[in-house]
Amino acid sequence: MRKLVAPMALTVLVCGGGDLEVRAQRSMADEVAERPAAVHEVRMVLNDAGEYRYVPDKLTIKVGDTVRWVLISGGPHNVQFKPDRIPDGAAEVLDAAMENKIGPINGQLLMAPNSAYEISFEGAPVGEYYYVCTPHELLQMVATLTIEQ
Repeated sequence: MRKLVAPMALTVLVCGGGDLEVRAQRSMADEVAERPAAVHEVRMVLNDAGEYRYVPDKLTIKVGDTVRWVLISGGPHNVQFKPDRIPDGAAEVLDAAMENKIGPINGQLLMAPNSAYEISFEGAPVGEYYYVCTPHELLQMVATLTIEQ
């Protein structure tokens, strides 16, 4: 035990306690950076009960992940984030990440079954993102995406 404690104490004295903490934080950041971004799928459907839905309607992802929305039935569908129900700074990140928009933070309309729309959440602020299907918002086609570190 003595042989193990002495080198550790010497390392702390030479490196300083704060330096060890910084190295530990860098190590954790490297692990996060090395984690491959995941792709999550959300299906857009008109279900058997005649309800327009995102499935799942609640999804939690990590910063840097991608979400792919796939039209299964009942189109046209899209993804429109509500500016007053997303984290501060998210609108700019989303607008830059969203292609073929029909408006600010409002994705293109998907018309054909199995067509998809993807958004990368690289650099997105953590928090809760509320979104709707523009054509079916009044029919309660709404969902929540939570982004974690």
